[in-house]
Amino acid sequence: MAKDNNSNTPPKRPRFSSWWIYGVVIALIIGFQFFGGSSFSSTEKTTTSELQEFLRNGDIAKIVIITNTRQAKVYLTEEALKKDVHKGVAKKPLFPSSGLVPQYVLDYGDLQIFQNEITEIKKENNLDTIVEFDTESNVLGELLLSLLPFALIIGIWIYLMRRMSGGAGGGAGGQIFNIGKSKAKLFDEKTDTRTSFKDVAGLEGAKEEVQEIVEFLKNPDKYTSLGGKIPKGALLVGPPGTGKTLLAKAVAGEAKVPFFSLSGSDFVEMFVGVGASRVRDLFKQAKDKSPAIIFIDEIDAIGRARGKNNFTGSNDERENTLNQLLTEMDGFGTNTNVIVLAATNRADVLDKALMRAGRFDRQIYVDLPDLNERKEIFEVHLRPIKTAETLDLDFLAKQTPGFSGADIANVCNEAALIAARKEKKAVTKQDFLDAVDRIVGGLEKKNKIITPEEKKTIAFHEAGHATVSWMLEHAAPLVKVTIVPRGQSLGAAWYLPEERLIVRPEQMLDEMCATMGGRAAEKVIFDKISTGALSDLEKVTKQARAMVTIYGLNDELGNITYYDSSGQSEYGFTKPYSEETAQKIDQEISKMIEEQYQRAIKLLADNKDKLTELAERLLEKEVIFKDDLEKIFGRRPFEKQEELEPAK
Repeated sequence: MAKDNNSNTPPKRPRFSSWWIYGVVIALIIGFQFFGGSSFSSTEKTTTSELQEFLRNGDIAKIVIITNTRQAKVYLTEEALKKDVHKGVAKKPLFPSSGLVPQYVLDYGDLQIFQNEITEIKKENNLDTIVEFDTESNVLGELLLSLLPFALIIGIWIYLMRRMSGGAGGGAGGQIFNIGKSKAKLFDEKTDTRTSFKDVAGLEGAKEEVQEIVEFLKNPDKYTSLGGKIPKGALLVGPPGTGKTLLAKAVAGEAKVPFFSLSGSDFVEMFVGVGASRVRDLFKQAKDKSPAIIFIDEIDAIGRARGKNNFTGSNDERENTLNQLLTEMDGFGTNTNVIVLAATNRADVLDKALMRAGRFDRQIYVDLPDLNERKEIFEVHLRPIKTAETLDLDFLAKQTPGFSGADIANVCNEAALIAARKEKKAVTKQDFLDAVDRIVGGLEKKNKIITPEEKKTIAFHEAGHATVSWMLEHAAPLVKVTIVPRGQSLGAAWYLPEERLIVRPEQMLDEMCATMGGRAAEKVIFDKISTGALSDLEKVTKQARAMVTIYGLNDELGNITYYDSSGQSEYGFTKPYSEETAQKIDQEISKMIEEQYQRAIKLLADNKDKLTELAERLLEKEVIFKDDLEKIFGRRPFEKQEELEPAK
């Protein structure tokens, strides 16, 4: 397309180039090498022995000894210039005004020895060769030598300033002053952003909120005609890997408006005042291109509560950046059509002034996906996977409770890698199960050295978990049990926990009892206990402490909690209860764990023969599944018949 020559666009100013600086430095170095060294670059080099031979043959008319450079100039006679041995040496002056040039030049060592050798040869051969002494100075070379350090320092300084200012090319002079400019990456309707809302599976509530923000910018009159105001900001909050940044990418792909994307750490720099300057520049750019969206990922990098842990009392650059951000979010009017999106998984540490209405009017919680949402996420991530069969997505979703969207993407990728490692042409259902085991439990270690006695202890430990969980109504359903070492564990029992929104005390107590089943089995069978129950003890201690101090599920302490959901306890380093209460808490935790341990021992003692049969089968197969437990124990006593039969 031809350009309009009559355009009123002012011509661009040529960018300042630093390459001429580097060119000057290189020229100085080359000039020093050429002019600063010997000026006899076109003169033949010779040695002391050759000079003595030329002198004995009477070929030398004059020798000029330069005392300050330890060099000697050798001038030949007219007759010597005609000899073949001197063929090719300089016969004419390089510059007529400078007189004759020497035919040879040599470097000598000690001046006195060199002079004595020449005098002795002259006497022996009765020569009238002229010997002169002189000194030589190179003004240009000395000037270049004195300027070289300054040129190098200037060049290095410009190079470092360009690197610190992030300039990969272009003018160094302009980049030095761009350090306070925003580092936001701009996406617009011409940018190839392939992510859309179709790529965001699940998260229906969050996606609806974000889609409405896009509609605000596309059709603002629809909402402002009734007197409403467009929200200034929305904060995406949730655990890591749940899709907060993915939602922002979808907004960039769907919105036909400029989209500025950057991280909270992009405001932080080693220079004072840079963060606030970048905030001002970011909002200025957004206003100039409004309607626009600003997305700040990991905003907790600059948005932490002010005045916390500031023991030095010094001026905090991060707080200055936050203050500027607060000012800018209040500064632009509602009619500028600039909306700020931000994402964090640490909303509890953000400053209250940042969270108030008028800045982030909406807080969108992006939670871990439920069963149906995990199924939708699997559909998205299975598109590029070459599968050997039609996979049951309901089954895969049930196998991944508590997984985030990023975890499910990792499962799909890991399954493909496992299939490729096994030289398969396509990914199968078993590859996905192996991928889940790999992610949850760690890498399988079949070559780990375990003694038969240890292996037997591990088998009864895991069989104890399986037996107790099978006998308890509220324990999680068992999937499989293995004694193959994986990660840091020597064995594992895999469950599919029920996804509950609320948990009752009897459910937590049953889970604690099943967790203590491993140590209880060791006690029942061997009348000994081992260190293998460390992770079990850690888990039940946390559960018991949560029941007592957080959820108020203990009769002794009553309906009280010592949990601070904001994470900013007013008590500081002190405990929010007395020493007497602390002793009661410790006693109740210990009592609760011991009761469940004794309960597990009784269950296993009553079913000792079945426990032994299960452990022996586990030693034989190394991995057993739910079907094996049904053959040994029969149907779980509390399961209803209608739950086992398919719905008609």
